[in-house]
Amino acid sequence: MNRQRTPYTIRLLSAITPGHWIALSIFLAIALIAVPMLNLSVPPDSAFHVSAYAITLIGKIMCYAMVAVAMDLIWGYSGILSLGHGLFFALGGYCFGMYLMRQIGHDGSYQSDLPDFMVFLDWKELPWYWMGSENFLWVALLVVVVPAIVAFVFGYFAFRSRIKGVYFSIITQALTYAAMLLFFRNETGFGGNNGFTDFKRILGYSITAPETRLVLFGLTALALAGTLVFARWLTTSKFGRVLTAIRDAESRVMFIGYNPLWYKLAIWTISAILCGIAGALYVPQVGIINPSEMSPGNSIEIAIWVAVGGRGTLIGPVIGAFVVNLAKSWFTVSFPEYWLFFLGLLFIVVTLMLPKGLVGLWQTLREKRAAQGAK
Repeated sequence: MNRQRTPYTIRLLSAITPGHWIALSIFLAIALIAVPMLNLSVPPDSAFHVSAYAITLIGKIMCYAMVAVAMDLIWGYSGILSLGHGLFFALGGYCFGMYLMRQIGHDGSYQSDLPDFMVFLDWKELPWYWMGSENFLWVALLVVVVPAIVAFVFGYFAFRSRIKGVYFSIITQALTYAAMLLFFRNETGFGGNNGFTDFKRILGYSITAPETRLVLFGLTALALAGTLVFARWLTTSKFGRVLTAIRDAESRVMFIGYNPLWYKLAIWTISAILCGIAGALYVPQVGIINPSEMSPGNSIEIAIWVAVGGRGTLIGPVIGAFVVNLAKSWFTVSFPEYWLFFLGLLFIVVTLMLPKGLVGLWQTLREKRAAQGAK
């Protein structure tokens, strides 16, 4: 007798425990209700007021948390360490940045239909790849498609050649470094080393208006929650179990009839798409995108977020992204010359003493407490 296929909704609900749903509901209630009220209704001199700076900072970190979850899908669950994920994040940011630059219109310094940097460089018309960039839906499609195509093409040749381990990490770092050098060039049509900035509007609304910033903040919170739900469903599905098996013993997976190429390529492309979406949400909140987002150092930092929080846990990378970036915000203001030393020390300590990250430490403490209670 044929077994009936479980409906998608039931499988999604069963993959997430009631505790997870409660935690997500609390998070969304704070992000969508409490934060806007504390920002708009509470006087700025009150201790309960949430400033515009705090909203921008937390919104930026939530974008980073999405990237960390995307990294965890390929590193924590698939055993593929990428040191080039900053490329996909930046590609999504540049795609949406093109739309934001077109929205400036005649409000730019040169009052031209072309972006200011093109006028300054004596461009006469938009390059062909800018066509349609004034259309929000077209750009939203590019945010997904461009990182997906780049990831698919690169991943296909890399995985087909069975490049893995440190060699894969090195070529991903070389890829993002080459892209950074390309985007630094003025003739590529992406603003050179200055990138895109001085945004004015999004969908006709002022990008600096408090209401617009709160909407972007809320959308980022929803996107992060959706990413966690999707990642949880994916990793608990048959597809996710095969990925974990590939991570632990790829040769055995091949022996029982699975082709690891397509599984690794699928999760690699999905991870790139999530990074692209995060980059698109990041740009209007921060107000700038330039080639420095593709620097190898940024991609290495993404791996550090996952390692600090705990790879293979989903919530760990989110915690790691918040802990590291909040510490970075404090250190770069109070002790700017020591930030990189702190980051390096943090990574060493986590690698040697907390191999499972902060989440693993919490789990270990709970197990010890339970063992002591049983005695």
